[in-house]
Amino acid sequence: MSSRLSVLFILVSTIIISCTGDKSGDSNSRLLPKATGRAGEMIIVTDSAHWAGELGKALKETFREEVSGLPREEYLFKVNRVDPRKLNDLLKGVKNLVFVMALDSRSAETRALKSYFTESSIERIKKDPDIFVHTVKDEYAKGQNIMYLFSSTEKALTEKVKTNKELIQTYFNQAENERLKAGLYKAKIPVGLRDLLRKDHNCSMTLPFGYQQVVNENGFVWFRQINDESDKNVFITYKDYKSQTQFEKDNLIAFRDSVAREQLFEDPDYPDTHILTETKVPYIPVVTEVITFNGSYAVEMRGLWKTANISMGGPFVGYALVDEELGRLYYVEGFVYSPGKNQREFMREMEVILSTFRTSNQFGS
Repeated sequence: MSSRLSVLFILVSTIIISCTGDKSGDSNSRLLPKATGRAGEMIIVTDSAHWAGELGKALKETFREEVSGLPREEYLFKVNRVDPRKLNDLLKGVKNLVFVMALDSRSAETRALKSYFTESSIERIKKDPDIFVHTVKDEYAKGQNIMYLFSSTEKALTEKVKTNKELIQTYFNQAENERLKAGLYKAKIPVGLRDLLRKDHNCSMTLPFGYQQVVNENGFVWFRQINDESDKNVFITYKDYKSQTQFEKDNLIAFRDSVAREQLFEDPDYPDTHILTETKVPYIPVVTEVITFNGSYAVEMRGLWKTANISMGGPFVGYALVDEELGRLYYVEGFVYSPGKNQREFMREMEVILSTFRTSNQFGS
């Protein structure tokens, strides 16, 4: 979690007054229905005038931002706005729910929104321009995440949303990842694969049920799950760590391609089916970003892959990091082949699986 995100949630937990009350942990929460809606769906409850104006534009740019590294245009979330006066019990039970209110509106819709805030909350909003967000889990349904965004004026709230765009996105992305992780690892985990990684490669990863080992050689291991909708792949490779320049994008692509050329094939009997990084699609470039990965410095790389004979292709996400004790640069990747299907949730699954990767000094963490 970034330092700015930590600050946001300190504000949420210590400054923001309760809107409708957090039922998480309450014994009555066991009686709540299960949250509804598909992965990546969201309802925003706000005034129609705000939705059509600058505030709505900021919200759309936040939640409908295009996901990078996918073959076709896909957004972070599928968003639907709901009139506060028409928010019934069914709509309240969705997994991701956002209430957006600016107090300078005098519309009937905003008056309805105010009913979700206590009088003391509204007074605090008027007096303190720094508070603008409150989050709640399991308010109307189990497995639900709610965010309240508010300010005294539409202009002020618009600026808050713009300034904190990444933090707002991260809150719901983390919620989606937690739900997905719970589902992925609900079935029996194949501990044999994790033991193999520790024994043969001095690293660890928790793979969900259904993944099978394809290749296991010195410096490289590949796991795969094939079903009717998708062909999902995870591989781990490594080499000696020599310098920081190995994290540069061109060097990471070269490392990836050198391994894929020897190990990753659509059909090993046909050498021209080996995998390459797609670097010639100008509107979908390979992108890299420095991140913190399980407490370690890492570089995330996203983009498209293809086979050399251009018979297959799809998205990938990978992470490069160093095991300093072993002096080893690891590159772990998930890539998917699912022609004609939306890819966002498949790639989210790859991210969740890769997040379980641990170097030798992180075993047990």
